[in-house]
Amino acid sequence: MTAKQVYASLRALACGEKAASLERFVQAVPGGYGEGDRLLGCTVPDQRKIARQFRELPTNEIEKLLASPWHECRLTGLLILVDQFERAAKPKNPTRVSDCRIIVDFYLANLTAVNNWDLVDSTAPKILGAWLVEHPSERDVLERLGASEVLWERRVAVLATFALIRKQEFTEILCLAESLMSDEHDLMHKAIGWMLRELGKRDQPLLEKFLKKHVKVMPRTMLRYSIEKMSEQERARWMNQ
Repeated sequence: MTAKQVYASLRALACGEKAASLERFVQAVPGGYGEGDRLLGCTVPDQRKIARQFRELPTNEIEKLLASPWHECRLTGLLILVDQFERAAKPKNPTRVSDCRIIVDFYLANLTAVNNWDLVDSTAPKILGAWLVEHPSERDVLERLGASEVLWERRVAVLATFALIRKQEFTEILCLAESLMSDEHDLMHKAIGWMLRELGKRDQPLLEKFLKKHVKVMPRTMLRYSIEKMSEQERARWMNQ
């Protein structure tokens, strides 16, 4: 199995019309946050099928996909990596910890390839987040990524907390939400608001406590996303503040 074979499989499903639509979707347009990215025009379901076909792709070949200028090559490579991590993490694997660590280290070493919101959101909770659930002593990586000047690394930090939130662990997202409150990028406002909303679905009093402290300074988009699951009356009350 090779990266060239993966590319050929994606190329066979390429659609110019779809590529033009996807360019707008991931802002791969002049002035957009994905400017310079190249799209083949493959659907995500098709990429997931190809990822399953090449699930045993060696790490050095995945690395070639991640170095590709084509968005779909990078996403497919990352989907393969997620699949490999999830299989490595199964309890029946006798070398699960060492196998998973190798994948996590590889992921962190190749974050330059995780350079759009869909690439981040498809991987950060399932690789880095899943690892940190079982290795809390290593969660300082979230603070480091959260302080990065690179937008996508900050988003990786926030989305990785999704795995922790699902385990009723909220400390990390609350710390990141506070430290990134003044982040200027709308994609970060949305990501933090989304994670706060997930926290609120599990512990609404805790979310309300956080909102009372920060509602007057929170970016409006962040606030709107965080209260999305509340009643219409509650949403109006918070937005009016």
